[in-house]
Order: sequence, then structure tokens, then C-alpha cells
Amino acid sequence: MQHGALRPLRSAPHVIVVGNGKGGSGKTTLAMHVAVGLLKAEHKVGTLDLDADQRSLTCYVENRRIWANHLHIELEIPLHRHIATAPGMRADENEARELDWLEEAIARFERFCDFLVIDTPSHDSYLMRVAHLAADTIVTPLQDSFLDLCALGLIDPVTHEITGTGHYAAMVCAARKSRRQLDPGFIDWIVVRNRACEHSLVKHDLVELGLRVGFRDAEGCAERAVYRQFFPLGLTAFDAADEVTAGGCLKDAHLAAQREMQELLERLRLPISEHGLRRAAARSEWLIQKEAPLVLDEILAEGPDMRTQREV
Repeated sequence: MQHGALRPLRSAPHVIVVGNGKGGSGKTTLAMHVAVGLLKAEHKVGTLDLDADQRSLTCYVENRRIWANHLHIELEIPLHRHIATAPGMRADENEARELDWLEEAIARFERFCDFLVIDTPSHDSYLMRVAHLAADTIVTPLQDSFLDLCALGLIDPVTHEITGTGHYAAMVCAARKSRRQLDPGFIDWIVVRNRACEHSLVKHDLVELGLRVGFRDAEGCAERAVYRQFFPLGLTAFDAADEVTAGGCLKDAHLAAQREMQELLERLRLPISEHGLRRAAARSEWLIQKEAPLVLDEILAEGPDMRTQREV
């Protein structure tokens, strides 16, 4: 049944699946930042929440809508849908119903969106596997710890050698294998290291694992309180600093988060237009520079050319 879902999903926009086999890795925060970053680059973006229990991305989008209405400001908001769990007793009937809901949601996104960002649950599920099968880009946030690394690879406690493939990595590899049988499209997989230490604990193992199972690794976001403050306001690092400050966040932390998220978006190598990339980079630079104090000495200084003209 998963293979049957591939055809309607493959006619969709560029599909970005944010997934990990472990909770607390920052999936929802990353999914929302990718979505808003693409919206800022003038792309049409849809978001899909497959976590039927927590519905974190759904809450994030709704918080954003409420905050915009509260301050009477315009915030880019993605077209959003949430897929619930079917309540039936038979697994095959539940899967068929959930697949119908998913295809219905995709059909809605197809007409209006350039990108579709899918936030997945931390546990294995039918729709999670379908989403990975249909992905163009898979983004896996990972905390810089060996506990989180277990989802990707098994490490010998004595030698620290990689002894096997973790459950989540095995699922992604299976999705890629199945995809190649039906569609020659390439699934790009990026593992994003969040909250990394000064000397990364898992960097060496990630490089080796990446060579084995085929993913790229990239630096993600640092441990910043500002990311936790973003969620209840529905905001991201890509939003203007004064909008964030209204919620009590520090401007310096916001700008630092903005820089690292902009760099991460570039590392994902998404098919963003050159115009969109230039606009996003220019907007990011403007937001940084507008916080700097105005240097009046440089503006008011009278150079030798000006004095000569006055004497003449």
C-alpha cells in the first residue's frame, strides 16, 4: 500500500520530510524554520503535521496566527494540514483511511505550493514511512550525543567503532531502495547536529555513518533559550527582531539564531530560485545591520574635497 501512495505524492511540490526515530531532537522547530525561511524567500509553502498525538507543528502554526492577530502585524503563514490517526480496529483499514486523508491533503498542496514541509512523529508509523518514501529531501535533526546517535548507528562501547545501522537509518535506507524501484528520483538526506559541544562528541562517527548509509551532516542550531521562546509566539529566527522582542526575547540571541538558521537553510541545498536566495540573504543582512548604532562621525565628517569646493 505504501508503494501505491508514491504516484500521487510524487506529483506534489518539493517534499521536505523532517524525521528522526527519537523525540526531543528539535524536529518541529527545524520544520517551522525551514517553512518560514522558504516563505521569506517568496516561495509558496505548505506544512503537514503527521504527529497525531502531540501536534506540535499544528500548535506552532496556530500560535503564529494568534500572535500576528494580537500585534496586528503581517506574518507569513504556511498552508497547513494535520493528519489524525484513524480510529478503526483493523490495521489495514486504518492505513487505507489515513492514506486517503494524506492524498487529499497532498492534492490541496499541489495546486498552491512550491514546497511541502512534513513534520513526522518520533515513533514508527505507517504515514511516517509513506512520507519518507515520497521525500525529495530528508532532514534529520540530531543532538550531539551518543544516545541520539543510536537511531542512526550502533556504537561499540569499548572501541567506539560502528557495529550496525540504527532503526531510523534502516528505515530511510529501505525507503530509498523502494523508491529507486519505482522512481529514479534521488532522495537527499541531511543529518543536522543541534546543540553541539565545542568539540563535537559524534562528528567523527557521523562522518563514517554518512559514508556507509549515504547522508550529509551539517551544523544546526546552538543551545539558545530564544528557540524555546519562539514557539509560544509562533515566531522564528527569520522574523524581524522587533516582532520577537515584543515577546521578551533578546535581540542579540535572536540575530545569532537568525545567522545560523540562514546558514543551515543554505546547506540544505534546496531548489530555491536565485532571486529568492538573494532576497533572503539581503533581508538577513538588513536585519543584522539595522540593529547596529548609526555612526554619525562617518556621515558628518567633512573630507578635503568638500573643503576645497567650499573655498572655491
